[in-house]
Amino acid sequence: MHKAGFVNIVGNPNVGKSTLMNALVGERVSIATFKSQTTRHRIMGIYNTEDAQIVFSDTPGIIKPNYKLQESMLKFSLSALVDADILLYVTDVIEDFEKNSEFIKKVSELNIPVLLLINKIDLSSQDKVEELVVAWEKLIPKAEILPISAQNNFNVDYVMQRIIKLLPESPPYFDKEQWTDKPARFFVSEIIREKILLYYDKEIPYAVEVVVEEFKENPEIINISAVIYVERESQKGIIIGKEGKALKKVATE
Repeated sequence: MHKAGFVNIVGNPNVGKSTLMNALVGERVSIATFKSQTTRHRIMGIYNTEDAQIVFSDTPGIIKPNYKLQESMLKFSLSALVDADILLYVTDVIEDFEKNSEFIKKVSELNIPVLLLINKIDLSSQDKVEELVVAWEKLIPKAEILPISAQNNFNVDYVMQRIIKLLPESPPYFDKEQWTDKPARFFVSEIIREKILLYYDKEIPYAVEVVVEEFKENPEIINISAVIYVERESQKGIIIGKEGKALKKVATE
């Protein structure tokens, strides 16, 4: 018997969805930083065993959209409720229930298995975690609630066990050698964007975009040519830095 299915990961920005996905898949599929709204696209990561295939989907955080890019990001998050076999709702020890009341209501009405994962429990007391478990049991009664720490890999293996147990019987959807639905160029652009988000702090907004124009793999070196798009002319100088040192840091580290 072979099992396969789509497992979508949703939750607030910066609760550790991308870190969890990378831990589950065993590959660096999503960029993960301390900043919220890092994930823009819906990214698939594929985990394979002999008897199972899990297609994980990391989605942008649940946000109230203020501009078109955020509207697109929210659509990705909402669509994740429709096409999943299993839903992973990732929260943390400081989530504001009221802020997400509409989304939580949608999740509570789903007719698929929901694993509600309270992440970052290493940053909280046992009493606080127990209080959160009780609160979430009332908000989403059908959910299975599991405290985890994705960063420290605590309880992640058990989450995987539960997912495999809940998967429907199905042949694999993708080749067993495949671990994502995205091409190499996509991950190059995401890694560059991750470095920009980390290195430039708040000077460069989230609207920065990276387009890889050339990607050539040779036996000894990979040649990459990328264009960084920013919102304002003044931001070019910040990206480049004095004598090009800032841009060189992005390109080489």
